[in-house]
Amino acid sequence: MFDQLSQRLTGSLERLRGRGRLTEDNIREALREVRVALLEADVALPVVRDFIAQVSERAIGREVTASLKPGQALVKVVHEELKRLLGEEQVGLNLDRQPPVVILLAGLQGAGKTTTAGKLAHQLKERHAKRVLLASCDVYRPAAIDQLETLAGQVEADFFRSAETADAVRIAADAVAEARRRFAEVVIVDTAGRLAVDEAMMDEIRRIHSAIDPAEVLFVVDSMTGQDAANTALAFHQALPLTGVILTKTDGDARGGAALSVRQITGAPIKYLGTGEKIDGLEPFHPDRLASRILGMGDVLSLVEEVERKVDQKKARALAGKVGKASRRFGMDDLKEQLQQMEKLGGVGSMLDKLPGMNRLPEAARAQMDDRQTRRMIAVINSMTPKERRYPDLIKGSRKRRIALGSGLQIQDVNRLLKQHKQMQKMMKKVGNKGAMSKMMKRLPGGGGMPGGGMPF
Repeated sequence: MFDQLSQRLTGSLERLRGRGRLTEDNIREALREVRVALLEADVALPVVRDFIAQVSERAIGREVTASLKPGQALVKVVHEELKRLLGEEQVGLNLDRQPPVVILLAGLQGAGKTTTAGKLAHQLKERHAKRVLLASCDVYRPAAIDQLETLAGQVEADFFRSAETADAVRIAADAVAEARRRFAEVVIVDTAGRLAVDEAMMDEIRRIHSAIDPAEVLFVVDSMTGQDAANTALAFHQALPLTGVILTKTDGDARGGAALSVRQITGAPIKYLGTGEKIDGLEPFHPDRLASRILGMGDVLSLVEEVERKVDQKKARALAGKVGKASRRFGMDDLKEQLQQMEKLGGVGSMLDKLPGMNRLPEAARAQMDDRQTRRMIAVINSMTPKERRYPDLIKGSRKRRIALGSGLQIQDVNRLLKQHKQMQKMMKKVGNKGAMSKMMKRLPGGGGMPGGGMPF
C-alpha cells in the first residue's frame, strides 16, 4: 500500500532535504510535485487542495525558511500534516458498555464485510479475551450466512442462525437477545450489501440500527475503489452515525488514496486495515505510523509488535541455541522454520515495508524479495529426505534432479537454495564466534547486505 505515493513524495522531498536554504519558489515547486503525486494516488481533489494549502502556509512561513535545516523542517511539516489528514491518533473500539456490546458492519456488496466480521471476532478473542457472537442479517444471500458460520467455527466464536424469519431487523434483535442468554460480551452483526447505494438498503440498515442500538457502526469499504470509497463512505455517513471505517484489501492497493480521503471527507476515523484472506489479516490503524511509512521512515514499532505476537518464541530460542555451535548444525529444517516464521509476519515484502528507507530500493532489488521465492524454497525443502535436510552436502547430481522434479521447479532453484543455506550457515558460525563479530558487523553497513552477498532468504 502507498508504494507509488511513497516513492513520489520521498523523491520530491529528498531533493530539498540537504539544502542549506529554501526559497518560496523551490518550496512551491516541490509542493506541485506532491500535489500531482496525491492526485495520481487517487486522493479526492478537495482533500488534496486542503492538504497542500496547509503545508504551503506552514512551509513558506518562518517555521521552515528560518530553520537551520530547512529541508528537514519541510519533511517534518509534511509528516505532521499527513498525520492530521489521517486522524492524528489511533482510535480503538468502544467496548466500555454493558455487555453485550453490539458492533454493526455496513458497506457495499463485495467490500469484504463477512470476512471482516470473522477477522474482527478473531482479534477481539485473541487481543481482548472477549467472548464473541456472530450473526448475519443478509437474508438475500444464504451463502453469506453459511460463510459467516464457517468463519465463526474457525475463530471459535458463537454463531446465531435464525431459521424462522426472513426479516433482517428481527434477526438482528434476536441475535442480541441470544448473546445475552449465552453471556457473550460482543455481538458482531453483518448486514446485506448492494452493488450500489440504494434507498431500500439504507432504510433496512437504519431500521436495524434503531432496533439494536450498536456501540460501533463500522463502514467496511474496499480501498482499491479509490475516490469512490470516500464518496460511498460519505453516503453511508449521511444515513448512519458512523463511528469508524475499516479499509479492506489494502495489501493490493498500491495507491492508497482511499485512506487519505475517507477520514477527511466523512470525519469518521479509520479504525482497521484489512490485508489478505487470512483470519489474522486485520490490523489497528495508526495514523502516525502510516504517515511515517508514506515518507519512507518505516514502521519499526508495528514490526516489533507483529514479531511478539506471531513468532514462535520457543522455536526462536531453540534456533538461537544452535548459533555458532558446530555440534548443533544449522540444517534445512531450521531454514524452513525461518521462512515459515517470515510468512506469519506477512512475508518479506510486508516486513521490508516497515523498515526505514526501503521505499528507495530499486525495482530490481524489490523484485528479488518476492514472497513467491519463499514459497518455492519451502517446496524445495519439502522435497528432500530427512537425511538430506540434516546433511545438505549429500545433495549432488541425481538427488538434485529428484528434488527439482518433486518440487515442480528447476535444478537451478535447488542450487540457489543450497548456496543461500551455505551462506546462512557461515553467518551463523560467525555470529557465534565473538572474535569474528566485529568483522561481520563491518560487512553489514546500511544496505551492505549479508556476508557472502545477497539476502539470507
